[in-house]
Amino acid sequence: MSDPYAEIPFVHLGVRSAFSLLESMITTSALSKWTQDHCVPAIAVTDHNNLFGALEISEALAGNGVQPILGVSFDVMPPGHDVVPYKLTIYAQDETGYERLMALSSFSYLESPDGVPVLAEQHVFDQTDGLIVFSGGAWGQAGQAAQRGKTDQVKDALVRLKNAYPGRCYVEIQRHSEPEELATEPYLIDAAYELDLPLVAVQDARFLKREDHAAHDALMCIRNGNYVGQTERYRITDEHYLKTVDEMRLLFADLPEALENTVEVAQRCAVRPRMRKPILPRFDGVEGRTEIEELRAQSEEGLKARLAAAEKLYGTVEEYEERLRYELSVIENMGFPGYFLIVSDFIKWAKEHGIPVGPGRGSGAGSLVAWVLLITDLDPLRFGLLFERFLNPERISMPDFDVDFCQERRGEVIRYVRDKYGEESVSSIITFGTLQAKAVVRDVGRVMQMPYGQVDRLSKLIPFNPAKPPKLKDAILDEPKFDEEKDRDPLVGEMLDTALALEGLYRNAGTHAAGVVIGDRPLVQLTPLYRDPRSDLPATQLNMKWAELAGLVKFDFLGLKTLTVVQRALNFLEQTHESMPESWRLYNDAETYQLMSVGDTLGVFQLEGAGMRDTLRKVQPGSMEDVIAIISLYRPGPMDNIPQFVDVKFGRVEADYYHPLLKPILEETYGVPVYQEQVMRMAQELAGYSLGEADMLRRAMGKKKVEEMIKQRKRFIEGAAEKDVPEKQASHIFDVMEKFAGYGFNKSHAAAYAAISYQTGYLKANHPIEFLAASMSLDIQNTDKLAAFFQEARRLKIEVKAPDINTSNDDFDVRDGAIIYALGAIKGVGMEAMRHVCEIRKERPFDSLHDFAERVDPRLINRKCLESLARAGAFDTLEPNRARALKAVDVLVATASSAADDRAANQNSLFGDDKTQTRAPIPKTPMWSQAQLLDHEFKAIGFYLSGHPLDGLLLAGARDRITLAMDLQTAAREKSTLEMMGIIRARSERPAQSGGKFAFVTFSDPTGEFEAMVMPETLMEIRELIEPGASVVARIRVRIKEDDIRLTVDGVIPLEKAALGAPKGLVVSLSPNSALEPLVEVSKHLVNLQTHERGEIRLEVPVEGGGIAIVSLPGKYAVGTAAAQALKSAPGVRKVRELAA
Repeated sequence: MSDPYAEIPFVHLGVRSAFSLLESMITTSALSKWTQDHCVPAIAVTDHNNLFGALEISEALAGNGVQPILGVSFDVMPPGHDVVPYKLTIYAQDETGYERLMALSSFSYLESPDGVPVLAEQHVFDQTDGLIVFSGGAWGQAGQAAQRGKTDQVKDALVRLKNAYPGRCYVEIQRHSEPEELATEPYLIDAAYELDLPLVAVQDARFLKREDHAAHDALMCIRNGNYVGQTERYRITDEHYLKTVDEMRLLFADLPEALENTVEVAQRCAVRPRMRKPILPRFDGVEGRTEIEELRAQSEEGLKARLAAAEKLYGTVEEYEERLRYELSVIENMGFPGYFLIVSDFIKWAKEHGIPVGPGRGSGAGSLVAWVLLITDLDPLRFGLLFERFLNPERISMPDFDVDFCQERRGEVIRYVRDKYGEESVSSIITFGTLQAKAVVRDVGRVMQMPYGQVDRLSKLIPFNPAKPPKLKDAILDEPKFDEEKDRDPLVGEMLDTALALEGLYRNAGTHAAGVVIGDRPLVQLTPLYRDPRSDLPATQLNMKWAELAGLVKFDFLGLKTLTVVQRALNFLEQTHESMPESWRLYNDAETYQLMSVGDTLGVFQLEGAGMRDTLRKVQPGSMEDVIAIISLYRPGPMDNIPQFVDVKFGRVEADYYHPLLKPILEETYGVPVYQEQVMRMAQELAGYSLGEADMLRRAMGKKKVEEMIKQRKRFIEGAAEKDVPEKQASHIFDVMEKFAGYGFNKSHAAAYAAISYQTGYLKANHPIEFLAASMSLDIQNTDKLAAFFQEARRLKIEVKAPDINTSNDDFDVRDGAIIYALGAIKGVGMEAMRHVCEIRKERPFDSLHDFAERVDPRLINRKCLESLARAGAFDTLEPNRARALKAVDVLVATASSAADDRAANQNSLFGDDKTQTRAPIPKTPMWSQAQLLDHEFKAIGFYLSGHPLDGLLLAGARDRITLAMDLQTAAREKSTLEMMGIIRARSERPAQSGGKFAFVTFSDPTGEFEAMVMPETLMEIRELIEPGASVVARIRVRIKEDDIRLTVDGVIPLEKAALGAPKGLVVSLSPNSALEPLVEVSKHLVNLQTHERGEIRLEVPVEGGGIAIVSLPGKYAVGTAAAQALKSAPGVRKVRELAA
């Protein structure tokens, strides 16, 4: 056999790939192609501190007949203070060396105190068997000494390496025209000859061609936060490209041995990472049972328990037992008993410890074994779910259970797994973010110091599609404005060329949101490890695809907020000793389906979008089967079949089942193929496929491989012929199946999620107070969601009690049929501070503002917190005048600080328990008007809680004309133009493709909020009228697209100028002790106001003893919308309403 190195004078041993994040432009595919084009026998990739791409790159190179050499370029930190790291490259010679290299890379991340990888020097000199070391060139420890001219230190550094790596230490020489290289090379060569150490030539390659240097320079600026035009910054020369053998031979013509030694190193390295079969920890059975015996025992016991607890069975006991035996035999034959036992174990632990677990997710819900092991909570026989959709005996692949846990307690389950299998055997999985089209344009534009507005405009020309981000090249071809921008400014073309060169490179590393791997040994023996500074769980350095190919088995621990909502609602119900009836488990509650049928599903899992609510109204689900179908159909593609589904359900159209044999399969979806499982069963019933074969057919149809589809069509038609189905009919049915297989939904997944939809729908229909309180609790920091839930509570006539410092808790609560607003939901207070308040209050309620300040910790209850509590009305029971409570903040801050100092010094007051003699007085302050009070409340809460500035302003004459937010869904389907009124809560302007700007405007009226778009021409006309806080009447144009209601503002007028009609008169309710002078001034103005809208004004004045005195003002006054607004703005006015006719 010929020697592949015989004619090769040089092998690259210093290539950095794109896995050296933001340091290299050389991708795996580009490197693989380069090695083919240049016929190299071997190449080493030495990424910076990591082995992120070790398996991927090795497989790509080996697949082309190129020997991959594994190395890592480390930053090594010597011991001591005020030291700087130095470079060192270490290569794996054999399996022992590769295991050690994985450990060294892992140490560099896991032991880093600040998240920046660096390898402690002690590891370099420990366990060096199987490793080759290069000295690091000008940036190694010897090179650093050479830069200082310290000849003795140069030799000392090399001697240490020589002794630690006997016969495996090389002195590295690099020639990229860097000043440091020129300065250090003579020292390194002299020391190498003196110490009898071999020289080795290394090309630190960061890009493929010299012409890539400018783009790479921009990449380095992105990495380091510099600008291309900066003079003083880190940069490398254009010599760092992947040079040919001839170029390297010319470069090192004076040191031929340095070239020859690269070949020697390549020949000494004979290891690469390999793909493995799945590796799982052994699950220890009871009393020494094997995994197979344990799985059988647990499954049989579990089936008995499930059947005994079931209110209804959906087959005979024999059918359940036969299904169980079949599934167990498949699981055993495929070698997966341990996997099922591991998943079942941590789910059972979670349930035993009160941690909410989802009913299932994905195709795993089709397994009866999963149901009896408590992995899922859906009886697959009840819903006709197929095991083969999850685990196909004719296609061996690892099962994959995705498990939903309560998001707040998911970490406890992961901690249990780490404790059970060992911390070193459990980790998460790394992920890589890339420079996608929009981001790379912004990054490159920034480092080129282009104007922000220009870069922002260019970035927004690229379509936004998170599901399938567009390529920059395609975006440029599809958008003519890019050419216009390049013609206008040549720098744009340069920027786009650079962005195109960098697009797709890895930008950063993170960790998978849910994936956790569990090994049978310390994971560092199977994969190098990484640590995300934001996580306390290490991660594999290999991403999910390559971690699984390396033999690691992924378990998905997902956090689902809805599970916590359900649990909190159940906890609220437990407080009233209310238990869930049978209908909670049987999915047969009529009230729940009625709620869905009218689209009353705000907050209901998977069913709360506006378009989905409209679909629910059309379908009017009456069973879980309907809900499962709706969840499956409401997606692009299948959505087109909803009208047929509805028409057949209500008898307007007759169902087409294609063939009598298919009616039992398609009947539940009214003849519309919806599920992947239906496609599988159609193949089974009509053409004699086994379910395993049918799953293979389904996959083939989804991939649309022509040759495979020709074979499958022939097989299908032949099988159908055996059941007397004519060829033409069979071919037509095959076409139908092929069409629906492309976007058919996984019924097991839909059924599992429909179960959660039912649970949340049930709670809302039967226990709306507890459900809304739980929902608000889980969105306590999301003002928009809280506002929506509050409006929903108002619509359902559920009382939401305002926050109260003596009766509210830190979180939302339910009491006496009302939702108690959470103190922690007030802006600017913080949950920790409010928990502290509730803890202090356990001793006794607060009896005054001073008492509150004297008892709380000023480190938690600061000025901002006090101001927010006052504005929100949380102090109303201690001081009804919110203006005075806010004015008291200075006094309260001083009081809290003084009291804390006294407690710290353990001092008692000079006056004993009577502190009133020493308390600083709180200034007298006029009460706010209702409008002022609501403005302050809005700032503290984020929406209007105790009232709305427009309450009472929709007067009699305008009720038929004005559409309120709560009526929008109905009105928008009846009219193409609406009149709506509201306060502008937010306005967001964005550049329009046609030039100028358009805006999204959020309006708030007394019944809720709505958003509408303002086109550029309209925005120019009305911009000054739609500033946040303005009250307007808007003319709204309605468009409905795919059941989605879209609103556009065609014009607005200020509310006070709107002709909204007038009532007979107005009733003005005053607050206690209100001064009348401001009201008198307003009434004088209303007497003289020129308007036809005139009527009576009556005052409701509180008197001693709790009564109300009614005072009618003499004469006639303006009583339209503008008059009502003016009266509401007067200090001391609590409410304005129409005088009853």
